[in-house]
Amino acid sequence: MEKLKQRVGEIFFPDDPLHKFKNQTLPKKLLLGLQFLVPVFEWGPQYNLKLLRSDVVSGLTIASLAIPQGISYAKLAKLPPIIGLYSSFVPPMIYALLGSSRHLAVGPVSIASLVMGSMLTQEVSATEDPTLYLKLAFTATFFAGLFQASLGLLRLGFVIDFLSKATLVGFTAGAAVVVSLQQLKGLLGIVTFTTKMEIVPVISSVFHSRDEWSGPTIMMGVLFLMILLSTRHISMKNPKLFWVSAAAPLTSVIAATLASFMFSSKLHGVKIIGHLPKGLNPPSMDMLLFSSSHLAVAIKTGIVTGILSLTEGIAVGTTFASLANYPVDGNKEMMAIGAMNMVGSCTSCYVTTGSFSRSAVNYNAGAKTAVSNTVMAAAVLVTLLFLMPLFHYTPEVILAAIIITAVIGLIDYRAAGRLWKVDKLDFAACLCSFVGVVFVSVPVGLSVAVGVSMFKVLLHVTRPNAVVLGNLPGTQIYQSVQRYGEAERVASFLIVAVESPIYFANSTYIKERGFECRIMRCIREEEELIEANKETAGLKYVVVDMTAVSAIDTSGIELLCELRKTLEGRSLQLVLANPGGTVMEKLHLSKSLQLFGSNGLFISVGEAVAHISSLSKAHREVI
Repeated sequence: MEKLKQRVGEIFFPDDPLHKFKNQTLPKKLLLGLQFLVPVFEWGPQYNLKLLRSDVVSGLTIASLAIPQGISYAKLAKLPPIIGLYSSFVPPMIYALLGSSRHLAVGPVSIASLVMGSMLTQEVSATEDPTLYLKLAFTATFFAGLFQASLGLLRLGFVIDFLSKATLVGFTAGAAVVVSLQQLKGLLGIVTFTTKMEIVPVISSVFHSRDEWSGPTIMMGVLFLMILLSTRHISMKNPKLFWVSAAAPLTSVIAATLASFMFSSKLHGVKIIGHLPKGLNPPSMDMLLFSSSHLAVAIKTGIVTGILSLTEGIAVGTTFASLANYPVDGNKEMMAIGAMNMVGSCTSCYVTTGSFSRSAVNYNAGAKTAVSNTVMAAAVLVTLLFLMPLFHYTPEVILAAIIITAVIGLIDYRAAGRLWKVDKLDFAACLCSFVGVVFVSVPVGLSVAVGVSMFKVLLHVTRPNAVVLGNLPGTQIYQSVQRYGEAERVASFLIVAVESPIYFANSTYIKERGFECRIMRCIREEEELIEANKETAGLKYVVVDMTAVSAIDTSGIELLCELRKTLEGRSLQLVLANPGGTVMEKLHLSKSLQLFGSNGLFISVGEAVAHISSLSKAHREVI
């Protein structure tokens, strides 16, 4: 039971989160528990005016980016624009209380918005039944938050690790292409447009609607798109000018709105947002559907968007935490993001998480704590209460330009190039993910990405590598004869290293098609080499280097015993070298060590070769 307890603790509680509570009084334990669950009580007492000054500046800066992005991303999710602003008000305040990152800027993000829009529109039309669509969006948000908080509470964050870096590179690039193509509707002023997300239907819809193209819309869209891309380029070239790209979206919205208002008679065909209601987030708890025929799609959408938003949020948070050299608790982040989405679903918000673009601006603007999120929320509150009528004449084309500028940075071709150079299988996963998103659908693309990643994991687990070792002259070091040209064979010995655990998942392969076959093949090659070189000393010993065998189970132990019998039938002795502590313990408990005898187990390959060679020499001298 002690071993089981220790193993469970290593898997689920590697950071020993309860160590602070040991030998503490009850009041101290209650305080530590409150600080653990609500981190603001931990850093809040040390907060001062100097920190507030920095957080106010950064909060107002990210608000200038969050307001136009919130409106834009809500349209990407096929939701009313006001929902995007609601989602930039309540969730940031929840995160400021519960989050452990100082720089994570919370709000709607493009990928989660795209996935939610594409998955829900397969079930319900956002234009034909907007009320039901809105209810499904809030319900999906609730289940996303519930799933996220559950992962954190149960400390199961490793689940999101199955979305590997390679699959995310392909998925985000594909999503960026799909999002950008969808914005052609706004950039060209098209009224009749496909609801599908794939590249072929979108391109087809663009050319079939050529008679709806609007010249003024195209001119305005191209102009502002060039301005936004230019400001992004300036900020990337000189990080000190981060405020240029941060202020560009709101400045563009103001300029486009003024132009639309002043020249409305001349800008025919330029669609505007129209009326946006003023006021705080209305409650939406009564809009959650827990007994509907559409519940399944809401749960599925919630889990998928929850995983994506959680992955992005934690990745962004840990990135900037490493830059500023402070710790971030992944499980706390999951619970914080989950809590803000559950609360958000009850206050007219949809899925939110940490945004990379806004967090980068927040970091560069000098944010010191999560209070910057509260300042941003306050700026959004002022907008909701007093400034909403000013967005009435905002052209939809400027929102399309803002979205394209934001998502174009998700296409990381350099990362794809590195994947191709380093790991072709990773590149294949990346490519499958990209192609699936662009040519099939976003959910299918994500499923393909996860499937390829799982296949890669299974491939590494079930198809372990085994290499033949040789001695580096003048040393006791043994390395692969293929990697090291100077490594020399040792007479009478075949030395093989297994580079993986040995358990049920790969034991059959190791026995029938892999390790044993590899050893038999090596034996055959070694005997042919001995015969070709006319060496007098034949092959007598097979040494298995178990340094890289981190674990073994009963199936693996049986494999070693069967391999020993097979080799004995060919007058060869099996020798084990350097099994790890866990492996050694299981071999001992299974009583398998007795089968190998005193000369069948050694601390290292060098010791095994030296000891057995000396015994053989002594034996020959006696004879």
